[in-house]
Formats: sequence, C-alpha cells, structure tokens
Amino acid sequence: MPVLTRLIPSPVVVDISPGALDDLAGLLADQRISSSGRVAIAVSGGSGKALRTRLEPVLPDADWYQVANGTIDSAVRLADGIKGKRYDAVVGLGGGKIIDVAKYAAARVGLPMVAVATNLAHDGICSPVATLDNDNGRGSYGVPTPIAIVVDLDVIRDAPIRFIRSGIGDAVSNISAIADWELSHGINGEPVDGLAAAMARTAGEAVLRHPGGAGDDEFLTVLAEALVLTGIAMSISGDTRPSSGACHEISHAFDLLHPRRCALHGEQVGLGAAFAMHLRGAHEESQLFTEVLHRHGLPVLPDEIGFSAEEFVQAVAYAPQTRPGRFTILEHLDLSTDQIRDAYADYAKTISS
Repeated sequence: MPVLTRLIPSPVVVDISPGALDDLAGLLADQRISSSGRVAIAVSGGSGKALRTRLEPVLPDADWYQVANGTIDSAVRLADGIKGKRYDAVVGLGGGKIIDVAKYAAARVGLPMVAVATNLAHDGICSPVATLDNDNGRGSYGVPTPIAIVVDLDVIRDAPIRFIRSGIGDAVSNISAIADWELSHGINGEPVDGLAAAMARTAGEAVLRHPGGAGDDEFLTVLAEALVLTGIAMSISGDTRPSSGACHEISHAFDLLHPRRCALHGEQVGLGAAFAMHLRGAHEESQLFTEVLHRHGLPVLPDEIGFSAEEFVQAVAYAPQTRPGRFTILEHLDLSTDQIRDAYADYAKTISS
C-alpha cells in the first residue's frame, strides 16, 4: 500500500509577536509543555541574563543555568546539571549559541526543548542541528526540533541591528542553496525533497522581496517566520541541504582560514550567495541579491567585512574542502585560483557599474 502522508517534525507552537516573552509561563502551561513550571532555563551572561530578572517572578519554579559559551563541553555540563531533576523541559533563552547548547543538552537527557530567541542572527532557531565548538574546531550535531519557538519582537528590536542583518543574509542564501541542490540533482541524480526545497525557497524569497526593514515589525515577523520555516525544511530533508550550498562552504572557509577575523555567519553566507549566483551565470539574480543586501546594510564585497579580494579568492578556492561530498556550483565548475580571481573581478565590476 502506498504511503499517503508523512509526519513532519515541527514545533507544537510558534509565537512571533511583540511582548511574546510576557506570556512564556502561560505558553508552557497552555501547551502542556510544563503546567508545573518546572523547567531548566539556560541563559548567557548577556541578553539572557538581563531577561532573567523580568521572568523570575512569573516562573518561580524554574531553575536557571548560566552557559559560558557555545562549546560541546558547555552543552555536556548543562546536561549533567539538569539530569535527574525532574524538569518538564529545557528552555534556551538567548542567541544562537545558547539555543544550540540547550538543544544538545535537552537531547542528551531526553527532554523537550523550547527556543526563546533574543536575536535573529541565523536559521538555527528551529533547526534539528546544534552547532557547537569542539577541540577540532566546530561540529554539527543532530538533535530533535524544538517543541516550541518564542520570538519577542520587542526583544529582537533591542538587539544590535547587525544580528538582524545577519539573519537576512542567512535567509536569502536559501535561494542559492536550493539552486545548488537542483544542480546536483541534474548532474549527479541527487534526490531533492520537493517539500523541503519549496519551504526553504519560499522563506528566502519572502525576505528577499519584502520592502520593509529592520525597524519594521512586519518585516521582522517575515524574517523570523522565514528562519523558522528554514529549520523545518531541514527537519523534512534530514540534513542542511535546503539552506546550505556554496554560500555556506565559502563561509565555512572564512571560519577555518581566519577564525579570529571571521564576520557574522549571515554576513558571510549572504556575500557567498551573491557570488555563487554570479558564478552560475544568474547575473540578474546576483544583482538583485547585492541590491537587497546593500539596502539592509549587509556586505556585498569582502573588504566590507575586513577581507581583501585575494583572501576572498583563497576562501572560495578552499571552500569545497569544508563539506566533502556536497556538490555545488563550486564543485561543478572546479575553477582554478586564477579563474576564481577573474570571476571575482567580474563580480566586483558588476557591483561598481
């Protein structure tokens, strides 16, 4: 008998609204995540710590755990701290590092996880992946999708605007990543999950073509929804293919080659996506990317994030080594360093013209 439907891992509730944080206790109770309020809340020493004072009166039975950094060691320490204490759930309150630490710790002890994002810097809010630093650099670990997502737009507006811009870069890079996925399908026969691709592409297009900006609640809602949908797309496909192609390979190369100088993830992948679209000959799309990124204050040239043109060329040349087995426009063209240098000169010329 044919399979007529499939189950899609997704959050039970997604609350994206101004003041959403004020109803966190009610959300936990109403959605039967934690009617008792017995939750472990992981926070950083930054934005999460500042919000603790605001939330402690409405969550009197919660225990708070300060997380030092986004390492695998921090995630294991958090898991060891909450093990056996009869919590209903783990809440990650903060930016991407804290949410990823909480995801991993919750998976390790078998508890549901609630992601309360204090910025929109990247698509890890709802993804089934925890990206954590380890002794070898950085690793990606499979984890369950968060059971609930809370994004308070008032909190998001208070975060540095650079984080919002980074989320924009990560969202629009989906379009380049899907083009790479479809290229691999055409060349190598790699299966493409149509639903995951449609969801990720729609999320990217919604942000790319929205006329609003970082100070606009309507735009921030679309951006937050896009990042959540991208996470669900990754859950559907079972990997990061819907959101990670040549754009992310280039970003990973920056991270590995220049770990002390790398920019925000979304800044790097947005630039990588614009260049990847240029490489595949989609010059109108590449131009649209650069126009939108520039309008939102994102880099479109490497010197805008502190890298020389030659350092960018070297990063692009190194990029395929960051994801062995992944096929993108970089692997397809297999350009020499001189060819990459020429392609970059052409890309830079189209921006300045």
